[in-house]
Amino acid sequence: MTDIDANLTESDPRYRQLQHWAGLVVENLPSQLDGTATAVWMNWQAVTGDASARRYFRASYCGQSYILMDAPPPQEALGPFIDIASRLLASGLHAPSIFAADSEAGFLLLEDLGQTLLQSLLAADRGQWLFDQVSPLLSVMAKKTATDGLPRYSATRLQAELDLLPQWFGQQHLGRCFSSSEQVNWQLLCDQLIASAEAQPQVFVHRDFHSCNLHQLKNGSVGIIDFQDAVLGPLSYDLVSWLWDRYISWPRSALETWIEQARLVLAPDISAAQWLRYCDFMALQRNLKIIGIFARLHYRDNKSGYLAMTPRFIDYVLDLLPRYPELGPASDWLQPWLQTR
Repeated sequence: MTDIDANLTESDPRYRQLQHWAGLVVENLPSQLDGTATAVWMNWQAVTGDASARRYFRASYCGQSYILMDAPPPQEALGPFIDIASRLLASGLHAPSIFAADSEAGFLLLEDLGQTLLQSLLAADRGQWLFDQVSPLLSVMAKKTATDGLPRYSATRLQAELDLLPQWFGQQHLGRCFSSSEQVNWQLLCDQLIASAEAQPQVFVHRDFHSCNLHQLKNGSVGIIDFQDAVLGPLSYDLVSWLWDRYISWPRSALETWIEQARLVLAPDISAAQWLRYCDFMALQRNLKIIGIFARLHYRDNKSGYLAMTPRFIDYVLDLLPRYPELGPASDWLQPWLQTR
């Protein structure tokens, strides 16, 4: 999360409530008084958030920086965030510590992981170094992070995500619907992608594991945020989320190298060819979903910045579809359909 300009005024009732609540929970904070710090909340700043209704603020108390989350009910719930944070911490990963929570009001007081996102470190010559930073996290989440009670990444959920493409990108953005034959071929494609996802080992899945949700910490480790939507799902999902990034497109040769490196750690009993197919099919599902989500954010939620990222994900889909002859019926019409963007 990085600081942004925002008008934080007294006319924002939830902002006033959050400030008041922060003053009531300071006893939960580690003592930071050093003789020069001031024992009041200072330097409030809005921080970039995510695609949800949540808002984040950075503020300092006694010289130490913290993050305060505003998750307004009923749109948002704190329970999943608190639950997943505890699972990640218990498995040895660095999720932000929670110092105070008010689930009824929708407020959290969190450790500040800093302002260095892996997004800011993305560069063509850093690909292997970056992969080496995140690979241990992928391994721990898949092998050690508890999954009991997590919602399943079910076929129904995967299908609902895929259906965002025709609904929001097709109907709302392009102004066109699938023909009867296109709908048949679309469903055949969806069925193949979902079957591939369900055939994989099912593990803890962060579900939004990408460079904007990973912090480079001062001690050199990587911190994780935006994990509240975690599920029990396909082993390749978080790897795919990292590799097919929204800000940089890695060469196919690099993708295949990292996919194989991940297989040796995550799934050595799965053949290289099968693992590559799992990852490519999972990438297709996720990237098709993202195209639909970005259109929905634009047309339904008035968050226009996401739509500008769509061409990269269309290019990802156009690269993946022709790699698998069994996807031919969908590929033949979906490629020109997407190219009408």
